[in-house]
Amino acid sequence: MSSDGIHSCAGPSGAGTRPASRREFLRRAGGGFGMMALASLLERDGLLAADSIAPGPPVSADSLTPRSPHFAPRARSVIFLFMSGGPSHVDLFDPKPDLIRLAGQPIPESFGTFKTRRNVAKNKLLPPLRAFRRHGQSGIEVSDFLPCMAEHVDEMCLLRGCHGDSVTHPESVYLMNTGSILMGRPSLGAWAAYGLGTENQNLPAFVVLPDPEGWPKGGAPAWGNGYLPSTYQGTLLRGGDSPILDLATPPGVSGEQQRATVEFVNRLNRENLRAGEENSELAARIAAYELAFRMQSHAPEVVDLGRESEATRRLYGLGNGVTSEFGTRCLLARRLVEAGVRFVQVYCGDANGWDGHSKMEENHSRLCAQSDGPIAGLLTDLKARGLLDSTLIVWGGEFGRMPMSEGGDGRDHNPHGFSMWLAGGGVKGGQVIGATDAVGLRAAEDKTHVHDLHATILHLLGFDHERLTFRRNGRDERLTDVAGNVILRAVA
Repeated sequence: MSSDGIHSCAGPSGAGTRPASRREFLRRAGGGFGMMALASLLERDGLLAADSIAPGPPVSADSLTPRSPHFAPRARSVIFLFMSGGPSHVDLFDPKPDLIRLAGQPIPESFGTFKTRRNVAKNKLLPPLRAFRRHGQSGIEVSDFLPCMAEHVDEMCLLRGCHGDSVTHPESVYLMNTGSILMGRPSLGAWAAYGLGTENQNLPAFVVLPDPEGWPKGGAPAWGNGYLPSTYQGTLLRGGDSPILDLATPPGVSGEQQRATVEFVNRLNRENLRAGEENSELAARIAAYELAFRMQSHAPEVVDLGRESEATRRLYGLGNGVTSEFGTRCLLARRLVEAGVRFVQVYCGDANGWDGHSKMEENHSRLCAQSDGPIAGLLTDLKARGLLDSTLIVWGGEFGRMPMSEGGDGRDHNPHGFSMWLAGGGVKGGQVIGATDAVGLRAAEDKTHVHDLHATILHLLGFDHERLTFRRNGRDERLTDVAGNVILRAVA
């Protein structure tokens, strides 16, 4: 017996490793008991499950396999209809009788000071360009600019008290897409892909359908992966015969030859992949090669609209010179979520898009005519196929427009108050949440910051936005930074 009263447990011959003393045993076991207690407390508080999402799952060839969120999701996919350039809320979704009454007058001093890019504070108030009418059982007022979308107000949760942090396009585009006005953070779609993976291993989890006339101001970082592994960045689908660049097998190369080439390249890459580098760019590249090869066989089926009926094509406005292009991308969005893609972003408008600094009538007439029918068709189609309940639709731009005129017939940027809407995917439709002030300048009631919008989208996907994190430089980063509240009234 040792001096600590613990019997020696050497082998039959007396040889062997000296056993731990009682003091050593308790010292070592104490840490273990503490960890067991900590695990119990974490499980009680619902925090233990977060380990599957935070820190990030390892990146490997199957890094996009479906993963379970924190709780039962209301939506399994998202289609974000991004109106690039900043649509005018006071001309589309936010009726302001006082703006009509005060038209032609300077904005009253009672509205205080505010930040604009130009000296337009003393410009005269510009009335709405179209009349507003009540629609649906809910009686929500919508502008005559959008007669087709207006038929779906009972499915919409209209957020009239939205606000952001910047008056410039790139910063506001980044904020709406990544939760920060700074370039380089992961986009909303990348976070969804990181958290959920994809239901179809032959397709990306996050797909972007840009406007063929040009990208939004701010460009590709709006759908980038930021500090998340590059596996989760958005995959671009373009119009035309080759929606995915370099996807088709080169002429004269068989499928077997292509498979052998991919296997050879990945074998060389894996030889250079050291232990502990599962989150490296090289690991993501290996996964990208594998996904690209699988997409060569399966993606063409998804983008082949020839499989759609003539009635469906008409529903989206295909064949109409005004609506055909945007309608095609809305139809592709439906086919993508139907095939298991988690997040699809459809851009309406190029770098200028809805940016009506002048000739607002012409600008919004053109873009509303282009998008109104196809978006209504998308909602109708999703509902008819039983997909609307599981697909969250988000509509909006980077900000709204000022109630004052710019140059007599335009409006400047307005991040202080604007409108967005949600539909499907667990959203309680037929309601309006929030309000701007009497002329639509600032969010005034039940305000919705962009962080709140992001927290709500993640909630509908089954995530606690405070727990969907990624460890970077010793800090658990998240989409909503240190802010954001779920809009509980928006959830059915």
